Amino acid sequence: MRYASIDIGTNTLRLLIAEPDGKGLKPVLYKRAITRLGGGYTEESGISDEAAKRTVTVLEDFRREIDSNGVTKVLAFATSVVRRAKNSAEFRREVLDKTGIEITVITGDEEARLSLLGVLSVLKDESPRKLVIDIGGGSTEFIFTDKNGVTGEWSMEMGVVHLTERHLKSDPPDTTEITALEDEIRSVIAALKSRASRAGVDLERYSGKDGAIFVGTAGTITTLAALDQDLAAYDRSRINNYVLKKDSIVRMYKGLLSMSIREREKVLSLEKGREDLIIPGSAITLLTMEAFAFPSLIVSDAGLLEGIILNEIIRPS
Repeated sequence: MRYASIDIGTNTLRLLIAEPDGKGLKPVLYKRAITRLGGGYTEESGISDEAAKRTVTVLEDFRREIDSNGVTKVLAFATSVVRRAKNSAEFRREVLDKTGIEITVITGDEEARLSLLGVLSVLKDESPRKLVIDIGGGSTEFIFTDKNGVTGEWSMEMGVVHLTERHLKSDPPDTTEITALEDEIRSVIAALKSRASRAGVDLERYSGKDGAIFVGTAGTITTLAALDQDLAAYDRSRINNYVLKKDSIVRMYKGLLSMSIREREKVLSLEKGREDLIIPGSAITLLTMEAFAFPSLIVSDAGLLEGIILNEIIRPS
């Protein structure tokens, strides 16, 4: 079997074509493109026509890759913005009509579960107590694990696209904007802690002071890992299991805050289209580390894409 998984996110579209190899997955092809599907989103109108058009164009390219690589099964999953949009059905119908790709919309909890499955497939650190974070364009997933498996998972409506559009108006952003951005993020993390505590999660055990580890996946985290290593070209082998120190993230965050968009565009390891989004993404990362007293995090380039395929392989027929 050769599988294609597609992650239709609020900011990024990603395609993985892979085969089972006995130990996990053997990648055949990986592609990604920032289409910012959630750009210009409103509760009243949903996904904008321009964002939908950008996304369908990339999905047409993905369809060509799928057809030319002998894929047996296509699994296309959509997350936050497609979950919420009032015109979600219309968007999915347009994709099906133009590409033949049928999109499944998954809940935040399902997104968290599948992302964890992908993360654990490449993680070398076997510490049982982990807080795993998946920072997306429209939501952020927080997953708590121990030796018995998942102890709690929450999808919080806090994503880098919406935070950027809500708070970052100046270039570079001014102090008032950054304060408002960070205040909102702290508020969401406080709400997460409250929900987790009420559900019976012992938050003291998920502290860097008590031996828990912090694991991060998705674009913000992998971009920070690339920046920290000053990679001229993105190299997944140098991203997976890379340890990012909190001090390094603080340094990068401060440096990025002082730059204009144009200056950030010239930073070699910064993915085109992420020049503004890296600010709220870095803030989410840092403030989570602050809230749970983590001095570092382990980076995983694997996540939802891999989890989608692995879940299909292990699912009872």
